[in-house]
Amino acid sequence: MDKRFADIIQLINLSRTNAIKAVNSELINLYWNIGEYLSNKLVKSEWGDSVVTELAKYIQQNEPGIKGFSDKNIWRMKQFYEAYKDFPKLSTLLREISWSHNLAIFSRCKTVEEKEFYLKQAKQENYSFRELDRQISASLFERTMIGNSKLSTGLRETNPEIGKTFKDSYIFEFLNLSEDHSESDLQEGLVQQMKTFILEIGKDFLFISEEFKLQVGNSDFYIDLLFYHRGLQCLVAFELKADKFKPDHLGQLNFYLEALDRDVKKQNENPSIGVLLCKDKDSEVVEYALSRSLSPTMVSEYKTQLPDKKLLQQKLHELFDNQKINE
Repeated sequence: MDKRFADIIQLINLSRTNAIKAVNSELINLYWNIGEYLSNKLVKSEWGDSVVTELAKYIQQNEPGIKGFSDKNIWRMKQFYEAYKDFPKLSTLLREISWSHNLAIFSRCKTVEEKEFYLKQAKQENYSFRELDRQISASLFERTMIGNSKLSTGLRETNPEIGKTFKDSYIFEFLNLSEDHSESDLQEGLVQQMKTFILEIGKDFLFISEEFKLQVGNSDFYIDLLFYHRGLQCLVAFELKADKFKPDHLGQLNFYLEALDRDVKKQNENPSIGVLLCKDKDSEVVEYALSRSLSPTMVSEYKTQLPDKKLLQQKLHELFDNQKINE
């Protein structure tokens, strides 16, 4: 590209992006207004349910160039309005994502808290429809609410909000691993499915390398997966364990973080963070192991199948009930 014209191209692309956003926002406004109109008519019994079918046929016959107004879609507009009419604070979020994204959220999410969570995630992570659909199926909301990420003392003190970046558990159903898979199977699968892996851990992660080589003294050591996190501005080392967490796993990870900070980290970057990703963990053992650790590490577990959504929802209800009792 001719560098002389780079700024002009940037202005064109920015204008196109803004135009698309404006069109989407206006489309959501239209669907909202139609939904409100229908809802009010039906509530006041001025129209019966059959009118929606009649309206859809009328539009098709008299305005054939107008698409997207089948009776099914018109009913969705009414449901869309009724799902959010009592929650004005979500109004801006609704207009920042597409209609298909909105459909997935209000049709699949039961509570307003869950809807708000996915609205924010879809905007923040710039999910495609397919990515959003997978995260709902993988119960990201329930896992996030229930999750009790085990963080070392050092990590909690240096970044109290770190729990919002990392998860207590990750879902790798896309790897199709057998139950007796090895660590090399897990690593190979994650590298081959890196795009989906980054979707699961968060789009601020930039993949650097697998088997990242560290030279300390006369010995070579290798980090399973090394990333850089744009928001935290630090290196993030993932160590993979295809078995249950053991306290001695942390020694290896702490050593890697020390080597990264001494030999790889740049002056403007924050101290490196380590994530020990285990197939299973005993929360009490993890808590004991991390309680006196000053190294910025955390322990998470991974699952190779989609979670039981009903079971997670039950646990979430129990958590909310216990919180109410304690208040």
